[in-house]
Amino acid sequence: MMQTGKYPHFSWILHALAWSIVLLFPYFISSAGDQYRIGPLPGAYFTWSQLLHMIIFYGNSFFLYPKLLNRNYWWLYLFAAVLLILLSVRIKFYILEAWFPNDLAGARTHVLFPSVLAFIVSVFYSITVEKIRTEKEQKEKEALQLGMELKFLRSQISPHFLFNVLTNLVSLARKRSDQLEPSLLMLSGLMRYMLYNADKKISLQQEVDYLHSYVALQQLRFGRDVKIIFNSELSPAARDYCIEPMLLIPFVENAFKHGTDYADQPYIDIHLTARDGVLDFRVENRFERLATAGKDETSGIGLGNVRSRLTLLYPGRFDLGISEDQNLFRIHLTLKIL
Repeated sequence: MMQTGKYPHFSWILHALAWSIVLLFPYFISSAGDQYRIGPLPGAYFTWSQLLHMIIFYGNSFFLYPKLLNRNYWWLYLFAAVLLILLSVRIKFYILEAWFPNDLAGARTHVLFPSVLAFIVSVFYSITVEKIRTEKEQKEKEALQLGMELKFLRSQISPHFLFNVLTNLVSLARKRSDQLEPSLLMLSGLMRYMLYNADKKISLQQEVDYLHSYVALQQLRFGRDVKIIFNSELSPAARDYCIEPMLLIPFVENAFKHGTDYADQPYIDIHLTARDGVLDFRVENRFERLATAGKDETSGIGLGNVRSRLTLLYPGRFDLGISEDQNLFRIHLTLKIL
């Protein structure tokens, strides 16, 4: 029987109510003086025949249709259906002959068609239930698949990001830089963020703080060699907007990966604003085409990953533009958070 997830017994109550109305229908519209007749049918016979229709309805819905028709035993299904209808007709005639002989002539034409109608209604009911069940299973399967895909995409982010940061720290170690210790402290904060927030929604303010820490870590590495601009503006309400963790970092990572090799005044420009439920995020950097082509052969998880995550988590709620203009690479993300 068709169930509703929130109210599992609702369908049973609905069926009981519907059949109660059908079984007692003669007693609602007729009178005892007329034997509760509906046309030529006595009320008692009408009720008994509806009990037979219940058997036809649920016999087909619970047994014949799911057990035979769905398993390609169509010929056996047709035989069983005809047998069930003929058996109900024979029982109806027996009831009329034994209990209502005076009404047999008038009721004879009302014996076969109601049984066939009950069976047809049962078929349509079974098809509807089967369709609902199939759609539910498909949605559950899709949800499970999307969950597994999202989990895989999240698992890609952390190792990829950690690999890049460790590469930066190796560079500082080789230079015997005094900034190595504060960089390690920043890295520990970033790792704490990844470990404890990777599987749950976080506030936009937490994500922005994370970006600031990452940019600060990069500034320690490059110093004045790369011009880094990072402006963020969040409305008071936007600070508490929920967002997928580590959703924005791949864009910034990509800018540092490709933008720091530019020979003539390399720079990275990051702007983030959020208000009225909309996040606007822009990243721009200069890049050397040949150097970028070489790096894209060995990596490239970030942007493809984040596009997949956006599609899974924010379908129809984002617009991602990626463009190249000579030696300028631009990313513009507009995301409806609320």
